[in-house]
Amino acid sequence: MEESLLEIIPRLEKRTHYLSSLANIAMLTGLLGTVIGLIGAFSSIATANPAEKASLLAASISVAMNNTASGLFVAITLMLCHMFLESKTTSVIDSLEIAAVKFLNSVVERRDPEGSAPAPAPRGMPQRGLA
Repeated sequence: MEESLLEIIPRLEKRTHYLSSLANIAMLTGLLGTVIGLIGAFSSIATANPAEKASLLAASISVAMNNTASGLFVAITLMLCHMFLESKTTSVIDSLEIAAVKFLNSVVERRDPEGSAPAPAPRGMPQRGLA
C-alpha cells in the first residue's frame, strides 16, 4: 500500500511547480519590458526636439507600463492557478492516504474483529508470553 502511494504521489505533484516558475518568469519578463521601455523613454528625450519630447516620453512610458501590467497579469493568473492545483493535489493525496489507512485498518479488523488475539509472530520467532 505504501509502495503504491509512493508511486502515485510524485506523479500527482510532477508538474505543479512549473506554474510557480512560469509566474516568476512572467513577472521578470514584465520587469524587463519596463526597463526596456524606460530606456527607450530616456533615449527619446536625449535625441528629440523639445516640442516632441513630451509625446515621445509619454509613448515610451506607456510601453513600459503596458509591459509591467501584462507581466503582472500573467504572473497573478499563473499564481492563482498554482494555488488552486496545489490545493487540489494536496486534497487528493490526503484522501488517498486516508483511504489507505482505512483499508489497512479494515483488513486488520477482519483478521481479528475483537482485537483479542495477539498478532501472529513472524516465522521462526516464538510469540512472547506463550513459552
